[in-house]
Amino acid sequence: MTMETVSLNQAHGGTQGVYKHPSRETGTTMTFSVFVPPRRGDAPLPVVWYLSGLTCTHANVTEKGEFRKACADLGLIFVAPDTSPRGDGVPGDPEGAYDFGLGAGFYVDATEPPFAKNYRMWSYLTAELPALIAGHFPADLDRQSVLGHSMGGHGALTLALRHPQRFRAASAFAPIAAPSQVPWGIKALGGYLGADRAAWRPHDAVALIEDGARIPDLLVDVGDADPFLDLQLRPELLEQACAKAGIALTLRRQPGYDHSYYFISSFMEDHLRWHAARLKA
Repeated sequence: MTMETVSLNQAHGGTQGVYKHPSRETGTTMTFSVFVPPRRGDAPLPVVWYLSGLTCTHANVTEKGEFRKACADLGLIFVAPDTSPRGDGVPGDPEGAYDFGLGAGFYVDATEPPFAKNYRMWSYLTAELPALIAGHFPADLDRQSVLGHSMGGHGALTLALRHPQRFRAASAFAPIAAPSQVPWGIKALGGYLGADRAAWRPHDAVALIEDGARIPDLLVDVGDADPFLDLQLRPELLEQACAKAGIALTLRRQPGYDHSYYFISSFMEDHLRWHAARLKA
């Protein structure tokens, strides 16, 4: 698989790179970032995937996430993909809304025209990009974990719940916990997957748990000053589903924090240490 280096910088003794490649899944050029920590030998390193939220690219967390020192200390590769396909001819929201289309792929494989051709983020993240990472970086794909923010928190939870043997840990910042029950998710899942709500359930963390998906534990942080908390995120629904299913959820409501990267960067090290403990066990 071909890959082009866009930029390469040293940070905390490791290397922060940005890369692009032609994607067979999306039919577009996809850009992503990878931080490789300083290595202490030839052994491959565990991989943490980070999925971003609405309107974001790989750049948001790469520039504002404050993850590199912790990853360097803990020996973690940190991979940040884009949130949707981009480029000439890729359809977006016809009204230019931020919550659907470009920058808002919702980590699904779309089945509805005109989105089905390019919006294949699920297959891109579960098959194509991991193979690329394995071929170009010192990554141990037997030790992977996933975290994300908002729409990316939704993606991280669904990836972990549907691939419990692949991901040893999962966590989220302000995830859209039950997209089938909130405006952002109803718009996106309906637009990409059609009107049959049964097709939405594999991309809804609460529905997946209700339908029997299980992982040992989860770490979720939300800010109690997040303006999207009550209408779009609904962490209480995840809390109820995990309690009923016996999943050990650590749900932390952080006082005074909002939905921004000021919030994410404040608790990023906590999450990475949570992941490292499970990846190195």
